[in-house]
Amino acid sequence: MKWRCTWCGKPHETNDPPCDNCGHGSFERAVVREPDPETVDTGPTYVWTCTDCGRDHVKNSPPCSRCGNPTLEKREQEYADVERDLETPSWLEVARPYAPIIAVLAVVIGLFATGIVPPSILPGIGTPTPPDAPGDGEVSAGLDLETVETEIYDRLEDERRAEGAPTRTYDEGLAAFAEYRNRQVVVANVEEREPDDPPELSDFDTTCSGAIVLGSPQVIVDDLDAYENESELAADVASGLLENRDYRTEALADRDAEAVDVHVGPDDEVFVTYVAC
Repeated sequence: MKWRCTWCGKPHETNDPPCDNCGHGSFERAVVREPDPETVDTGPTYVWTCTDCGRDHVKNSPPCSRCGNPTLEKREQEYADVERDLETPSWLEVARPYAPIIAVLAVVIGLFATGIVPPSILPGIGTPTPPDAPGDGEVSAGLDLETVETEIYDRLEDERRAEGAPTRTYDEGLAAFAEYRNRQVVVANVEEREPDDPPELSDFDTTCSGAIVLGSPQVIVDDLDAYENESELAADVASGLLENRDYRTEALADRDAEAVDVHVGPDDEVFVTYVAC
């Protein structure tokens, strides 16, 4: 491009007025700029602005297409309005259409996080929640029943070592299964009603496989206040298990894991369910 219109600046190949853009009859030789290796300067861009309403036109073709004003003024185009139009919306503006969905998700997550809704209601997530049962399954008469359960396991391990029997691990998934079954037994004995069918062992987080042995609940009717600590109660429960021939046989058998659940009923009956696999 060697020529351009002296009025609107449109480039032309030859000095052959009038201008294709504005109809002006005078051209001037264009100055060819050397391009900057880092930036390319295309020069200013001109528009024709209505002196009345300010509307921009690409050509000097009055009257104004908006208000009909016959006077248009040549001006260098500014991009302030374009930049303002291209401002990036905030995350709040983007998320506003999805606010109802986000609110529902937040409520659902809150219900699971606070324990109001147990994760076990979803298939494949969590372990089944044991049923409600009368009495205490955590602490009774100042005794931590979970500590009692682990000490019963320790005493059974001592007996296995003394008899030269294989040792085994205490499986937490198996313990959750034992707790579920034990509470069902408490419901059947105390409330005299048939509990729901128990879930499968595969529903619990355990690596146990093979045959499962469930010991019938061992009920101890002693006064819990007579026990000074968890060890004394654990010793009595473990002794009761080992004095029973069926329990002793299973406690000394070649098994991989075991677990015990202890639950105290309303009348200080101690229900014990023993599981081995």
